[in-house]
Amino acid sequence: MSVSVHDVRHALNELGKLRFGEMRVEDAMHHIVQTTHTIFSVDGAGLMLADVDHHLLNTAVSDERMRHLEELQIRHGEGPCIAAFEDKELVGAEDLTQDQRWPSFSQHAVARGVRAVLASPIPYNQDAVGVVAVISGDRRPWAPEAELALLAFTDLAALLIASMLLGEQQTELAAQLQSALNSRAVIEQAKGVLIGQQGISAHAAYVQLRAQARAERRKLAIVAAEVVDSAVRTDS
Repeated sequence: MSVSVHDVRHALNELGKLRFGEMRVEDAMHHIVQTTHTIFSVDGAGLMLADVDHHLLNTAVSDERMRHLEELQIRHGEGPCIAAFEDKELVGAEDLTQDQRWPSFSQHAVARGVRAVLASPIPYNQDAVGVVAVISGDRRPWAPEAELALLAFTDLAALLIASMLLGEQQTELAAQLQSALNSRAVIEQAKGVLIGQQGISAHAAYVQLRAQARAERRKLAIVAAEVVDSAVRTDS
């Protein structure tokens, strides 16, 4: 089933009340996910937000298979949602059985009934704080209309998150996101150090930092801060 402009306009009108704070942010996110699920006629939709270690954790899901995405991507350290979050751009996979970008994740995702994914990063200032994603149990080419529709839902989620972070009432979710934003700054600095020192890509630098944090069983932000501090001491 394709997503029409009429469908998206109708859905956004239905979601319009969310812009005016008529429900709790957490409830609003669940409402966005449920509407996204219905409009896209997919097997699942979800909204993931980053924690301090930059794991994407489910905040709202419409289908049990969406819960598997969180578990599988954290375990394997790869996947379309992680790619969308890291690269801050829309990422689509129409058939994970044929996609070579995330071999370990894809194999296990297909086994869990996930074959196609479309993921859009949630922007905040110049960073990403999470991802809105839809999944299909069958091969599914993602049409440009579907991509534009998901971007529209993502922007709505971004508005909700921005209002929460800028509001005076600090919820547990707001604290989680603020910690993620704070840690992201030092992680980006550490990636820059490794890129300069080793001539590697930004993704390879992130993988290296994450592997060290896992091996030493320490927080990613702490490892990143040490890399930055070491570089500063060397330069001074």
